[in-house]
Amino acid sequence: MRADTVSSAGDSGPLWRVIHGVLRLDQPTLDGTSAASMVRLALPGDLLGLEALFAEPYRLNVVALTAARVEPVDPAVCTDREAWLREGLEQLQRRSFEMTALRTGPVPDRLQRLLRLLGHPDLAGCSVEHAEAVRSTLPRLRELAEVVDAKPETVCRALGRLLPQRQGRRGPVPSQERWTGFPAARKWWPTMVTAQAT
Repeated sequence: MRADTVSSAGDSGPLWRVIHGVLRLDQPTLDGTSAASMVRLALPGDLLGLEALFAEPYRLNVVALTAARVEPVDPAVCTDREAWLREGLEQLQRRSFEMTALRTGPVPDRLQRLLRLLGHPDLAGCSVEHAEAVRSTLPRLRELAEVVDAKPETVCRALGRLLPQRQGRRGPVPSQERWTGFPAARKWWPTMVTAQAT
């Protein structure tokens, strides 16, 4: 589920692979009182919790940005630790470059890059019906703003230009109504299904 916590810093657990959806990895603050800062995103195919290869606790919080599913990697296929670390390092580089692109340049460009990562590659000239469908799948406005490092009002305006609304419609669209609240994250441990080796 969106906004569910997959794992928290300090927890111990297995190595995970993202099967579906997009997750955010946050660095918790030392005092634990202020909001955690986002480090990067995780996309389908990515590994999570490389600390497990060293029997270390997780260092980051992992929270679902969209509806997502992760599965533990079978320990039997984790015997070649160097291979998993190489994959993790390559993944880290890719995601770091993506985060830089998501946080530099004009906000509409940043938002378009994020929408592509979320599975919406081409929205130019999309119909109102398609725009409504896209809006219903998006994270909350505050979360979108955090990812692209912009104010929610700026992201809202940019999103309004990218996604047409029905003429004569007043008030927020359904997905914007969802954005006004932020339910508390729940601990979510998916069914322990062995991930296929890739």
